[in-house]
Amino acid sequence: MSTKLVSGVLLGAMLAAGADIRGNIVIDRKLTRHNVTAAAGIYERGTPVELKADTDQDPIAFERAHVAVYIEGPSGSTSPKTLSEAGGVKAAIEQKDRRFVPDLVVIPAGATVSFPNFDPIFHNVFSLSNAKSFDLGNYPQGQTRLVSFPTPGAVAVYCHLHPNMAATILVTPNSWAARVDPSGAFTLNDVPPGSYTVVAWHKAVGTVRKTINVGEGANTEITFTLPYVDSRETKHVAQR
Repeated sequence: MSTKLVSGVLLGAMLAAGADIRGNIVIDRKLTRHNVTAAAGIYERGTPVELKADTDQDPIAFERAHVAVYIEGPSGSTSPKTLSEAGGVKAAIEQKDRRFVPDLVVIPAGATVSFPNFDPIFHNVFSLSNAKSFDLGNYPQGQTRLVSFPTPGAVAVYCHLHPNMAATILVTPNSWAARVDPSGAFTLNDVPPGSYTVVAWHKAVGTVRKTINVGEGANTEITFTLPYVDSRETKHVAQR
């Protein structure tokens, strides 16, 4: 097939009316063991920093809000802007109240995350994950560091100085991705017609996949049940 013909096929697919993939995450029990934060005196010197509670959210809502959904390896066409604009996408994980806030961000490959320190104590940010390994060293309040994430995958983030601090950066292959809201709902907007593998990710469950077909201008509904897997779903253990 000639280059011009291939380009014409891709352009035609991109111009076709997109549709939304709307879905719901069903979780009926607690999946995550919440961190137990040590008293400040065990590891902190100098200015005391108030300790915040782990969460005051309903435990099932908490679990649903820690699911991310994305399209893996879309067939047919992927808009060139999906990755070319990723370099302009930025997210932030704050170091605040001796925690990483938020503790889960979802970004497309090529995006950048900032790590500002809002506490009056030193913090550190590092990861040993396959998708991205880095160590930003120790730095004080008012400073920040930036890291770019070119490779899809789950990146576990920690602080050498405060063992309770943990966060995850889920780097997706494209911009068709969303963090699920506490009710379990999510939407992937303006997906071109085609056959796709949709992935639901949860740190404690791993990844669950479903294949769906998106028609031109016709919204598609999908439901994932975690951690249970039916005959139409495939599961893989999460990367640590």
